[in-house]
Amino acid sequence: MSRSNDPLFQGSKTRSTTGSATGSATGSALLGGSDFLQLDPDRAPAGGRTEWLAGRLRAAIADGTLPVGTRLPASRVLAAELGVSRGLVTEAYQRLAETGQVAGRGRAGTVVVAAPPPAPAAPVRTPARGGLVDALRAEPCRIDLSPGVPDLAAFPRTAWLRAERRVLGGLTPADFGYGDPQGAPALREAVAGWLARNRGIRADPDEVVIVAGVAQALALLAQVLREDGVRRVAVEDPGSLGARQQLEYGRLSTAAVRVDASGLDVAALRACGAGAVLLTPAHQFPTGVVLDGERRRELLGWAAEGGVVIEDDYDAEHRYDRAPVPALKALLPERVCYAGSVSKLLAPALRLGWLLAPPRYRDAVVEAKRYADLGNAVLAQLVLADLMDSGELERHLRFVRRRHRGRRDAMLRAVAAHLPGARVHGAAAGLHLMVTFDEDGFGGGFEDTDLASAALALGVKAHPLSWHRLRPGPPGLILGYAAGPVSEIEEGVALLGEARDRLSRISRRAAKLTPGQGGPSRPALVAALADRPAKAAKSFFFRAATSGGVARRAGVKGVIRAPHRPWRSGEPP
Repeated sequence: MSRSNDPLFQGSKTRSTTGSATGSATGSALLGGSDFLQLDPDRAPAGGRTEWLAGRLRAAIADGTLPVGTRLPASRVLAAELGVSRGLVTEAYQRLAETGQVAGRGRAGTVVVAAPPPAPAAPVRTPARGGLVDALRAEPCRIDLSPGVPDLAAFPRTAWLRAERRVLGGLTPADFGYGDPQGAPALREAVAGWLARNRGIRADPDEVVIVAGVAQALALLAQVLREDGVRRVAVEDPGSLGARQQLEYGRLSTAAVRVDASGLDVAALRACGAGAVLLTPAHQFPTGVVLDGERRRELLGWAAEGGVVIEDDYDAEHRYDRAPVPALKALLPERVCYAGSVSKLLAPALRLGWLLAPPRYRDAVVEAKRYADLGNAVLAQLVLADLMDSGELERHLRFVRRRHRGRRDAMLRAVAAHLPGARVHGAAAGLHLMVTFDEDGFGGGFEDTDLASAALALGVKAHPLSWHRLRPGPPGLILGYAAGPVSEIEEGVALLGEARDRLSRISRRAAKLTPGQGGPSRPALVAALADRPAKAAKSFFFRAATSGGVARRAGVKGVIRAPHRPWRSGEPP
């Protein structure tokens, strides 16, 4: 019940406004102070409550608790909550007004209008958490070509709001309580239907676990697999740095398995001795290759012998120039853990995905989810279920496919024009291109982290391919094209070409200065990129390329590895 409607409160307010000491003491005893700044008048010195209140307000303004623009409580309200006279609060406000910190604004009340400059504080270094990808995401830029980001401007706000109104109109009070940790039954049923229609997976709703994206699916599986005795998981190389970090954070070691034009090398998987494998068979990240029929049969044979397959159905719905690829889960459901989400279809901010685990792991996964967070937010689950059931999600998918295709085509034209000699991979599907260079096309003498840093200095953000490798391979970049308009894509790739040309010139000049060596030293490159933005960008990617400093800075051990031996032209990737 509101204090303003409490008869005890009304009595104390009447007494306090008369200035009665008895009423003031009684009100304080009844109310125990104010929630505002946790003010308790019993802590004020005797006879000095006005100065005590003014001092508390002055300190809150100085330390930023009450920033400029904050409206203070009405004097009558604050006096009633504190059980003091209104005149005491008015006098405290007046003292702050005399020093220019607050001002009366009529019906807007008393507002903070000025704060003293903060005292200089010793710099505090806060280590970055989450590793390189998160650190790069926080770096400012003008054009972001990072992979893994969908067209956020295309989020179906109108359809989402309509669905949310429909959902809210049908909810009972009990529906606002704690939900099922496995996920709202309506969404589990909708996901089962979506997977049947779009991925050929026949699953009962009871098999579906709703998770906070594929990242949480991997975290839960790491926990469950470790409890089942699995200690090592094979991962694709090149493959997702973020996915690898999730497994390693879950205390699983990872083994790199080569990816070629046919997908994951299953013979190498058998040789590495891992008990499980994580892969992206429908659209491999970052190469874009599809696991072909022969490799699928080999992989399913390996799984039938006791191996566990973790299928990240990455970008499966975003295809332009090829037929749909069946999910591995549809072929061997009892040995495949299947994970998907709407992060690339709608938005990562929703944190909504699903995990289908084999029967032997299902109860353990649900238990791990329960103790992780008691389940995803129910309202967003029900809205997504409505979008799936109504056909709105399919309509949205058709819409963004057209937009993504146009942006992909623009990036292909820009790469051909501004990065001659580059090889493009994975253009038939997905939201990014992988671009690799040979020695002649790259310019020699520098690495892809050098190119990424030079591009960042020009305001363009992209991932160096070496971040996502565990073994040496050709230098390259991973370029996302879904998030920005065609004009940004064209300008961004043009600036990448400018950065590559500039580094090539620097490399040739530095090579002449250092006879007998294969290329310029890093200090020479940094000196050549002498402007301040370039120095900052260079510093960022140089730290990213050297394991010790970045691992300590990011607080992540065993994830960011030492730089590879330089790749030599003619070696297999």
